[in-house]
Amino acid sequence: MVSHRRTSQPGPVTLTGVTVLSAALATAAAALTSAPAVADPADGPAGRDPAASATRLTALYEQAERATEKYNGAHERARSLRVQVTNLQDRTARAQERVNRMRGRLGVLAAAQYRAGGIDPTVQLLLSEGPDRYLEKAAALDRLHRTQAGELRELQVAQRTLEQQRRETVARLADLEAGRKAVARHKKAVQGKLAAARRMLNGLPADVRAAYDRASRALGRDGILPDLSEALPTSGRAAAAVAAARAAVGSPYSWGGSGPSAFDCSGLTQWAYGRAGVSIPRTSQGQRGAGRQVSLGEAQPGDLVVYRSDASHVGMYVGNGQVVHAPYPGARVRYDPVGMMPISSITRP
Repeated sequence: MVSHRRTSQPGPVTLTGVTVLSAALATAAAALTSAPAVADPADGPAGRDPAASATRLTALYEQAERATEKYNGAHERARSLRVQVTNLQDRTARAQERVNRMRGRLGVLAAAQYRAGGIDPTVQLLLSEGPDRYLEKAAALDRLHRTQAGELRELQVAQRTLEQQRRETVARLADLEAGRKAVARHKKAVQGKLAAARRMLNGLPADVRAAYDRASRALGRDGILPDLSEALPTSGRAAAAVAAARAAVGSPYSWGGSGPSAFDCSGLTQWAYGRAGVSIPRTSQGQRGAGRQVSLGEAQPGDLVVYRSDASHVGMYVGNGQVVHAPYPGARVRYDPVGMMPISSITRP
């Protein structure tokens, strides 16, 4: 059975630049023996120095997380644009059908006039590709029967609507293509940073790497799960979100992951609130503005704790000075102290 330890309630916290990754590697460094380390040539001397490795790994994973959030934002925008393009294409098709029906009715009129002895020039204009040009000459309307003039006006409006929707569709398709390129660019950036981090890890001494792996798999600081028996959310939806986040503890980190079996940081919090029936943005930057800002001293279970000045990491406050978050690749969703890294803001959805 996992032991529990009560931690203090949240209060003023001295925030430092030490991240959960640095702490994990510091734990690993403590296990370092006098055996010589094997350096990764690609990463210079850091592989021989656990402290330098901690700094380098922290920087690499922070950069990867920033790129991941950019990827998430670009991917979400591309998904939204795909929906818009589909809707616009459907509306354009319906508008085209309406124009075709109206031109068909005017064609019937033309046939009747032809049988009666020829097509009036005005009707020829009705069937032309650009009847709106003719409408600009108001005097010509005097030659039309009232019903014919009304149908021409309707056709003009329908054609203008059709053209506008075509232009909107073309613009959205261009945006979608740009979005696809942005997704690919950010994906490449994430993969590059993660590859560099893997090379760094592989260059660590075997015992340090093993200790690091053990620390990454831990579900709570020092392997001890916090006592949250007295942590009471302020609302039913916050309680449901907290329950979902806690149920995800132990799930693997996966960049771009939004559940239900693997997560990145903002994917976890979005999924947890989704389980509570609440929609919040996909990225940590978006989640920072997804509710009311509160202070650390006012934090309640269910609040979103956003970290770093660029809001590139987010976790969920679950009470008793603890957050649940997806830390970094190779680690599991876990509990950590709320002051584990610099706090940007705390948001109550």
